[in-house]
Amino acid sequence: MDSGLIEKNAPSNPYTLFDRWFNEALKAHALDANAFAVATVSPAGKPSVRTVLLKDFDSKGFVFFTNYQSRKGREIIHRSAASLLFFWPQLGRQSRIDGKARKISESESDEYFQSRPRGSQLGAWASDQSRVVKDRAFLEKRMRLMEEKFKGKIIPRPAYWGGFRVVPTAIEFWKGRPNRLHDRLYYRKTGTRWVRERLAP
Repeated sequence: MDSGLIEKNAPSNPYTLFDRWFNEALKAHALDANAFAVATVSPAGKPSVRTVLLKDFDSKGFVFFTNYQSRKGREIIHRSAASLLFFWPQLGRQSRIDGKARKISESESDEYFQSRPRGSQLGAWASDQSRVVKDRAFLEKRMRLMEEKFKGKIIPRPAYWGGFRVVPTAIEFWKGRPNRLHDRLYYRKTGTRWVRERLAP
């Protein structure tokens, strides 16, 4: 475990710190280090949250993939606000990201889709994500139909499936400390620069 999160040791750019923490989580073999919770908001202002997987990140934002017609997809398209939470309990760390989500380019989504295992590609065609289905047998039948449909063929990306990039407006880093006096460094975007502040735990 590290000694804490101190300003003099923290970079001015939050992406640098996230990159460091993410790679340290990978090296520590943290369980599902790339998993994070993503919260979205319905047109009626009702929040919902679920866990997805980080597939890419850089100074442009954080990328994950989903069915655009799923609940989260529809909510993001209607209202772009999203909040992400990474939690690495073995390291006593978490990172929270607030921002706006936008679809990535079709070519980027195509490239990632073709890198997926064939079974996952078929699953994207077989599942109308977030829709009510009769039972498990219905899903398995749909999967068999897709296997037959694309037998011996390259599976194209469904038009309703692709990536979102969450462009941050704020990134918080939390480090657990004794007596619940945890470290919280908060970076907020102001114009083109990041302002770093310490929050009380």
